[in-house]
Amino acid sequence: MKDKNKFPTYNFPTDYKSILVRLESVNPKKYGRTRNFIDGDVSYLSPYISRGVLSTKQVAEFVLSKGFEPKEIQKFLQELAWRDYWQQIWLAKGTDINEDLRSAQKPVSNHEFPVSVLQFKTGIEAVDEAIEQLYKTGYMHNHVRMYVAAIVCNMAYSHWKLPAKWLYYHLLDGDWASNALSWQWVAGSNANKKYVANQNNINKYCHTNQQNTFLNVDYSAFNNWEVPDSLKQTKNLNLTTELPATATEFSIKSSLPTYIYNWYNLDPNWAKDVQANRILLLEPSVFEQFPISEHSIQFMLDLSKNIPGIQIFNGEFAELKALVTKKEFHFKEHPFNNYEGVKHSRDWISSVTGYFSSFFKFWKKVKKEKGW
Repeated sequence: MKDKNKFPTYNFPTDYKSILVRLESVNPKKYGRTRNFIDGDVSYLSPYISRGVLSTKQVAEFVLSKGFEPKEIQKFLQELAWRDYWQQIWLAKGTDINEDLRSAQKPVSNHEFPVSVLQFKTGIEAVDEAIEQLYKTGYMHNHVRMYVAAIVCNMAYSHWKLPAKWLYYHLLDGDWASNALSWQWVAGSNANKKYVANQNNINKYCHTNQQNTFLNVDYSAFNNWEVPDSLKQTKNLNLTTELPATATEFSIKSSLPTYIYNWYNLDPNWAKDVQANRILLLEPSVFEQFPISEHSIQFMLDLSKNIPGIQIFNGEFAELKALVTKKEFHFKEHPFNNYEGVKHSRDWISSVTGYFSSFFKFWKKVKKEKGW
């Protein structure tokens, strides 16, 4: 690496006051100019948005309240809207997002994972360091995520699904909708063309000066691509999650309603003035299908400490329901949630809902509604 100090040290505090300090420090104008660079002025809010601690609406309203005009921070607002866009596709398409959504990925030579990527030994220095940091910190810059996906899907010809689950497993901001659909966007199964990047592109945005790699080619070379030797060895992955046990002193007050939190909803302000049982529900069936790392589990548990009185319950909703006398459940909408009770809407950036075949069709309606 030309200068490893160009790569930020990723740190994600979990106490709510520190999270609000991070929100305060966002510079949406600089974000628009520098976001694609590895050391760009990005917000580092994505883990908190994915975990439901902050909402896209809350972040958008906050930056606009600082006096920025929508036109001058459009890139930042669009990135928030992208999150809602992916979620709306998930709500509309359901489990269809788990497979090639619009067209089959081609070509595909395997449904495994390149070993050199797994071991951060691709030979692409910026990519290898980013993967090593992912394992340590649970974070990877968005532009590098695209590089990794392009290498795996479009240079190693691996199908996107297992690699997408691998990245989701490690990310503190893991969101299955944005993750699966972004991988499909790169692989061409959710877009009109594939995404590729050569070594010059990586050097520019990662401040490296590497030559003589398998990506040191003109873009025309990707039209007749042959898998390089360094990417030919692949393997299956056994991703598993060890969930924490139900709280030892777990108890339910029969006179109170029960508010359910989970991996996607750790909002400390949700109905905070309501007297209620507050349960962090960890359903094994969800984590068997989409595992997350020990690092992500700890991040979730630490964030949950912002919610007074919350208790961990390891089990399915039906098991929790059987323990509750007053069966008044409250929960926030999400495709993973098959609960019964009162479903609360999330704080979307707008009221635009439904499936749109492209982000900019969605954005056009959002922009019109919000007057941006």
